[in-house]
Amino acid sequence: MPEGDSVFRLAARLRQVDGAVVARGELRGGTSAGRSLAGRRVVGHATHGKHLLTRFDDGTTLHTHLRMTGSWTITRAGRRLPATAARDARVRLALEDGRTVWGLALPVVELVATADEALVLEHLGPDLLHDDVDLAEAARRVSGSGTSIRAALLEQRNVAGLGNLWVNELGFLRGVHPDTAAADVDVPPLLDLAARMLRRSATDPSAYQVTTGRRGRGDRHWVVGRASRPCLRCRTPVRARDDVERVGSPPRRVWWCPRCQPV
Repeated sequence: MPEGDSVFRLAARLRQVDGAVVARGELRGGTSAGRSLAGRRVVGHATHGKHLLTRFDDGTTLHTHLRMTGSWTITRAGRRLPATAARDARVRLALEDGRTVWGLALPVVELVATADEALVLEHLGPDLLHDDVDLAEAARRVSGSGTSIRAALLEQRNVAGLGNLWVNELGFLRGVHPDTAAADVDVPPLLDLAARMLRRSATDPSAYQVTTGRRGRGDRHWVVGRASRPCLRCRTPVRARDDVERVGSPPRRVWWCPRCQPV
């Protein structure tokens, strides 16, 4: 699943169409499926955690979420999507300048009043990529979650934008075992580090989801993807397991170094 930095970078890429007018277009998924978007001007893109907001000049906002399947692409004038991809389109914005913006296989597609964006996002915790992020509030939510630190950081109602990769890597960097109770962790410095690393990943192309500072194959992450391989810090074999965090949800991989992150 894309993480907050991924969606932040996606919004930055989609801003190339800000100011463009939709000549033809519609929603092909969600509760507003069939709704025409023609005649609207795209005025901006914003994010909150893993949620993308596309704003129009008529006071409406397209709220989408990629989850595990979604993606966005822009085709140039005169170019077409492959038929198989076009069948997965949930959003089509054919612009007056000839370009077309496609939202593909999006599991969440919702058209709301821009004034009501807060209602859509109110269940989410502070976004670590916002300039005005309230880290104290995020720390309060994480510390009081009553769960493990891993579960508390993955819960978007506590803090928005962290996914499995970042939660595993942050645990290693702070020397915290994933099963440690959140209440027993010094959360403020962990979230301060998370915000700084997420910001760098989102804004520096050379640092995108690189946590070690090394860009060589297999060396980009401290523990993620390194099961049974030597820890890059202490050479102890990295451990891994699959966790099912919610009944019916797919398992997510957990990695940790038993020496650097003792129980």
